[in-house]
Amino acid sequence: MLQRKSASIVFFFFFLIACSNNKHLAKDKLQFSKQDEELYTLVQKQTFQYFWDGAEPTSSMARERFHEDDIYPQNDKNVVTSGGSGFGVMAILAAINRNFITREQGRKRLEKIVSFLEKADRFHGAWPHWMYAETGKVKPFSKKDDGGDLVETSFMLQGLLCVRQYFKDGNNEEKNLAQKIDKLWKEVEFDWYRNGKNVLYWHWSPTYNWEMNFAVTGYNECLIMYVLAASSPTHSIPADVYHEGWAKSGAIKATTTKYGHTLYLSHNGAAEYGGPLFWAHYSYLGLDPHGLKDEYADYWEENKNQALINHDWCVDNPKKFKGYGNDSWGLTSSYSIKGYAEHAPGDKKDVGVIAPTAALASMPYTPEYSMQAMRHWSANRRMKDKLWGMYGFYDAFSETDNWYPKKYLAIDQGPIVVMMENYRSGLLWKLFMSCPEVKAGLKKLGFQSPWIK
Repeated sequence: MLQRKSASIVFFFFFLIACSNNKHLAKDKLQFSKQDEELYTLVQKQTFQYFWDGAEPTSSMARERFHEDDIYPQNDKNVVTSGGSGFGVMAILAAINRNFITREQGRKRLEKIVSFLEKADRFHGAWPHWMYAETGKVKPFSKKDDGGDLVETSFMLQGLLCVRQYFKDGNNEEKNLAQKIDKLWKEVEFDWYRNGKNVLYWHWSPTYNWEMNFAVTGYNECLIMYVLAASSPTHSIPADVYHEGWAKSGAIKATTTKYGHTLYLSHNGAAEYGGPLFWAHYSYLGLDPHGLKDEYADYWEENKNQALINHDWCVDNPKKFKGYGNDSWGLTSSYSIKGYAEHAPGDKKDVGVIAPTAALASMPYTPEYSMQAMRHWSANRRMKDKLWGMYGFYDAFSETDNWYPKKYLAIDQGPIVVMMENYRSGLLWKLFMSCPEVKAGLKKLGFQSPWIK
């Protein structure tokens, strides 16, 4: 008990220092009513349960999906996801911070996850996208995608580094957990995934080698991969890989203005309205966008403006879909009327499907609009009965098509919990940005940030 109290005091002291140096986190906060505060907590807590009660029991990893009707494609109920589990370990830290679970409960669960990851398949240090929970063996995402997935691995590492920072100064069990995570982090061979070029590749397969041939260039959800690759203390990449690969030798820059909001980056495959909204979420669950700038963009402004354009498109509703408006908005990749699809503003990518994660995980960027949607989906009894289940809001819906599937996806549930916590306390931003390697990696790539001295 004394050890736990001592660890808590150390962590609280660390937080006081972080808060004093980062006052930007407190800007633009809404004043919640008691009713709003209770709703906010309920949504965060219920959504967190996807990664707690809903976790796969053998590994404690996050299931790729959960369907309340218990009908699954390819019998993949117990297939776990590396990226979604990375979001899940961050959600566990948020849950400790909110007193949904105890620090010890969280630590024990995280130990089980790390133990699974230590034994699971890895390919030059990188985990696959999907794994069988019982064995840790790769489940191919597609025929030739049967090896390492560096993007999903980066989402996992973003979460694990937050865990390392949270527990590194704690009791012996906590320090041991942090050390195990540090070892996993240092074993990821980011430099291997260059394939000898000045760009990072998404996949490598022991059977098909580089045949997937997916060089990752911006702008999309993958910035975190390049930041971590530059930050690696053991398998780092030079800055040229970022500037020539991700930034396409400057071709990543493109300016477009919609509804009075300007984007300064060319969003891959998207119309001038920006890509699906998860691009403003996944890399920024730990990477604090406040004041984050390089020669290509101000990432707070880019993300905020992307979210505002997304919201304003839904309010404008040029395709006249039922239910769109100030209190029901948000287009991102999610379940769709036909399978899974990328939804975004624009004639071709908006099919009338709204995903609650789009608005809720945008809470730091659009707090008033995000709260408006949360209140509407919760207070409207007719809507709530169709949208709300055992792990919070279901993944997606369409009022136009009267389509309300009772399904969840890990990659959509995780950002809700994490970004709602970041808006409340900045917890995951503080943890990730406290990593000395991350600060060094950002400096190497030419970033400015309030976290970098």
